[in-house]
Amino acid sequence: MSDAALDTTALEAFLATELDTEITAVETLSDGLNLVLAVSTPDEEYIVRRPNKLRDRGYINELGDEYGVMERLHDTAIATPEPVLYCDDAAILDGAFFIIPHLDGEVVPLGSDLPARFQHPDARRQLAHVLVDTLADVHALDTEPFEEFCGDRTPREQVADALHRLDEAAEVTGCEFARLWGVGEWLVEHAPGNPDTTLVHGDFRPGNVLFAGDETPEITAVLDWETALLGDPLTELGYLLLRWGDTDDPTVPLDGIEQRYPEQEETVADLREQNERGLAPFTTDPGSPTRRELVARYEERTGRTFEHERFYRANAAFSLASVWVDLHRYRVEHDEESAFEPFVDHMTLLAEGIVDGERPL
Repeated sequence: MSDAALDTTALEAFLATELDTEITAVETLSDGLNLVLAVSTPDEEYIVRRPNKLRDRGYINELGDEYGVMERLHDTAIATPEPVLYCDDAAILDGAFFIIPHLDGEVVPLGSDLPARFQHPDARRQLAHVLVDTLADVHALDTEPFEEFCGDRTPREQVADALHRLDEAAEVTGCEFARLWGVGEWLVEHAPGNPDTTLVHGDFRPGNVLFAGDETPEITAVLDWETALLGDPLTELGYLLLRWGDTDDPTVPLDGIEQRYPEQEETVADLREQNERGLAPFTTDPGSPTRRELVARYEERTGRTFEHERFYRANAAFSLASVWVDLHRYRVEHDEESAFEPFVDHMTLLAEGIVDGERPL
């Protein structure tokens, strides 16, 4: 039985042949940046993933390259989904897609609490540790197998690319995001020279990791390698730290955002709740390590020193905000409603607070 909103007849016939089994159900799990389908057979469950938009942007890899990264990762100790099948015949699902097995576990999206069974100090501590240890393991991999599929970019080059996208967005939306641009200029000026180069996931966060386990979390898979690159591993540590709250972190004043977007009451209300509780509320609960403790564990695991921490943490906020700007541009360009601007402004304020030293490590 197919999902009513999508004609999957050709897909079901293709998968029945390729997997040599009966397709018993197809369900749409999400239909945003990517179309994600759950496919059931008598013996196995699979996930089908097809890009919907933004694959033409320089910071997102082509689907075939993402699949190639996963193939190489499957030969390592990193917990990743096993690549089952890649298909570039657009006639089957209106675009290229790949198939991976369904794996046990739950992600923890931005602003969410942990699953109920993990809401105790030992589980919070373990979750933090397995996240940092997995990140360190990714950064320890030999880069040569991934060179065919990943571009090589320094932090300064990544910031320059994002500034170019801000220019593109300004032409489409009429908004110049001047304060975010100012953060980008600071980053270009303060980018570290000659950083290490490792495999970088590009979007490593609790929302892209599957956590399983009964009482304490274990990682069953790191998902969504569409932004993988060969780059500075400390950008990725900074990106994880962006979501990690400390109990004495100041909140960002939202009065200005509220005044700028009076028509987006619901969005601003969501943003205010997120601002009060943090990007990852569980990180300030008992048992969860501080940012400094996470850094210390990463440094011990990798032998690297987290120098230039203001750059890496501000860069994380700038990078996330610039992606949201790009999503806003896309929606405006396609005459779709967008609620990204208040979130861009909030993330810009976070970045400025890090640059100014108001949000220390």
